[in-house]
Amino acid sequence: MPRRAALTLTIRPALPADEANTTDLWKACGLVVSYNDPGVDFRFALAGETSAVLVGTDAAGEINGSVMVGHDGHRGWLYYVAAAPRAQGQGIGRQMVQAAEDWLRDRGVWKAQLLVRDTNTQVVSFYEHLGFEISPRVVLSKKLG
Repeated sequence: MPRRAALTLTIRPALPADEANTTDLWKACGLVVSYNDPGVDFRFALAGETSAVLVGTDAAGEINGSVMVGHDGHRGWLYYVAAAPRAQGQGIGRQMVQAAEDWLRDRGVWKAQLLVRDTNTQVVSFYEHLGFEISPRVVLSKKLG
């Protein structure tokens, strides 16, 4: 997508009242899969002491970007990095990633990581442009319940 003029956002912690607009944004960006309930993820992040959802709003107060961020005391993780489809190419993703990195730094976390689904490879170059590197790792998971 061609780069357009940057959209300046006001970035703030999400409030419970932001859940519907934020999860709708995640759905519009194709970040939701059938086995994750985005509302549960949103509420879980807001309730945690080591996690948050940050939203970026425009001058009208409309949510145009988001990121869920959390840490385990050593590594930080970014999830649901989203830029409203109609406003992509205006620096929203960059602003949201920067806000998440700042949130982590403020808590003494020195490393940020994220996972990209193998079906979403078009965003890999975006993250590489922001300084992320592909880390050859094997990810193992286990459902607990």
